[in-house]
Amino acid sequence: MLHNFKKYTTYGIQFPHAQGCFSLSPDLLSRILQKAKPLGHHTQQVDLNLGFGFLYYGLVRSLRPKHLIVIGSGFGFSVVCLGLGCKDNGFGRVSFVDPSFTLLKNGPFQTIGGAGRWNNPGEVQEHFRQFGLAEVVTHYQMTSEAFFTSYSKFNLPPVEIGFIDGNHSFDHVRYDFLALSAQARKNSYLFLHDTNIYIRETIRHAGVKRWLNILKKHPDYFEVINFPFSSGVALVRLLKNRRWYPEE
Repeated sequence: MLHNFKKYTTYGIQFPHAQGCFSLSPDLLSRILQKAKPLGHHTQQVDLNLGFGFLYYGLVRSLRPKHLIVIGSGFGFSVVCLGLGCKDNGFGRVSFVDPSFTLLKNGPFQTIGGAGRWNNPGEVQEHFRQFGLAEVVTHYQMTSEAFFTSYSKFNLPPVEIGFIDGNHSFDHVRYDFLALSAQARKNSYLFLHDTNIYIRETIRHAGVKRWLNILKKHPDYFEVINFPFSSGVALVRLLKNRRWYPEE
């Protein structure tokens, strides 16, 4: 049964996709795998398996969030899977934060998987339109630091689901997690992608797993589950409204 939702506005955000549905047809699954080009999400083309993408989509369908934030994406795979959950729920918006860095132009200390795809606003909108998400996704072409510094100016609601996949250095992952959690509430969920990139962690070129291990030491604040397949992804539930400040 399809459910009809009225248009409504929360914190200045309008949700015009008023009718819920189920979008994941074989044609759309194939298009996602070809055009959103998943990198390290445990996918499989031969049987149209979105891998972790089904986890992203399913969590949105289950929790029915109004606002999600994605930090970083090479070709938009996580944005699309999360956004389709919003579309099929009949409401919800995704704020997508990516400065559109590239390895060649900005160097390995700024990005590894960045493809510089998010420079042209018209092309960005068309990219998400092919998945039916032009009214669901809003792109902010800026660093996460610039975004969170100006968060109140954007009149955005609290974040209920977040996805961290930007600069993978320990300091940046730490910043993104703390900045996201500052805009979240109890029982919000934050994804951290690339928890299973062993070599980069070993040479300290990435710090996602190191940060995750710190969170695991604070079970009063965080419930953590890690999926160590492909590049790996972890899901962290915030257990308190009170902010957590890590020991320096």
